[in-house]
Amino acid sequence: MSICAMPAKSIAAVLLVTSSALILAAHPAAADAVSDARAYVEQASKPNPPWDGPTTGPRATAGKTLIYVSADQRNGGARGVGEGVKEAAEKIGWTFRLIDGQGTVSGRSTAIDQAIASKPSAIILGAVDANEQIAGLEKAAQQGIVILGWHAAAKPGPDEKLKLFTNITTDPLAVAKAAASYAVADSDGKANAVIFTDSVYQIAVAKSNAMADIIKACATCKLLEVVDTPLSDVSTRMPPLTTTLLQRYGSQWTYALSINDLTFDFMAPSLAAAGIAGDGHPRNISAGDGSGAAFQRIRQNEYQVATVAEPLRLHGWQIVDEANRAFNSQKDSGYVAPPHLFLPSNIKFDGGAKDVYDPDNGYTDAYLKIWGAGS
Repeated sequence: MSICAMPAKSIAAVLLVTSSALILAAHPAAADAVSDARAYVEQASKPNPPWDGPTTGPRATAGKTLIYVSADQRNGGARGVGEGVKEAAEKIGWTFRLIDGQGTVSGRSTAIDQAIASKPSAIILGAVDANEQIAGLEKAAQQGIVILGWHAAAKPGPDEKLKLFTNITTDPLAVAKAAASYAVADSDGKANAVIFTDSVYQIAVAKSNAMADIIKACATCKLLEVVDTPLSDVSTRMPPLTTTLLQRYGSQWTYALSINDLTFDFMAPSLAAAGIAGDGHPRNISAGDGSGAAFQRIRQNEYQVATVAEPLRLHGWQIVDEANRAFNSQKDSGYVAPPHLFLPSNIKFDGGAKDVYDPDNGYTDAYLKIWGAGS
């Protein structure tokens, strides 16, 4: 069939593909960036392999008390990890208590003071920035309380300066790379991106900086703006902010990258009010945490196309295992779960069908065997 005989939509598709090829041919570095992005997306979106975490460690110590200080129970990540900690702690007979920091600096400070006053075996920071609360953490450490974090610092592992026995998180730079790489690959190297961050949190800044670097490395992509807006105020800030960005950039804005799914909870209504279809632009991509609402949006192709989800329940179980290692005067396990990119094409696997990222890799059985606990 000649191009003249093709339907209009087919002609448009041919022209788009041809245009993309010409653009990338004129920019070899952009072509490399797109190729690298596609390879990383393929790797990050594969089904999970069998458990590659710890299989040995101390048996569970009896009679311990954990207090989980959540930065904000409205945050699906902090809430989900706390649920995992509670579940794992109950398996070995430990006492669990949750205190909600309610999304404010003063609320988190008060929560940590309350936790210290209870004299627990360990305090777990659920998305509480350790640097922000260092005064309280120093007080807890002086009293011999073990401190563990989830998203409490910019990278995984122990942090003596921040008084953390260990910080549990996927590698924020790998998470950011997966999110931004999808924008580059999905757009064939033509992504015009706005990135949303929250400078209150070190881990958020690390993610947004890494995403910005990926977009900048693509010569034919464009970083329109990095927007710093507090997650604690996202419900009131995002609707007018979305409208402002649409007015500023119009159709030029093709991708929105955020450090958290929460951003898109409050962006979607403004996009709809502006007459933008659920599968239109900007295409929304989150570098964590993998909330239930995000999974639903991706499945329905409504105002979110991807999330690099955190294995929240797994992280909760890992925190209990790390705490047990601390109680037994052992080093942390050093395990870092790999990032996993959820797309419409793989949303049915690894827990996605239930609106949660829960790797199907046998991690609970592995931890129970280490602890000498029944299933």
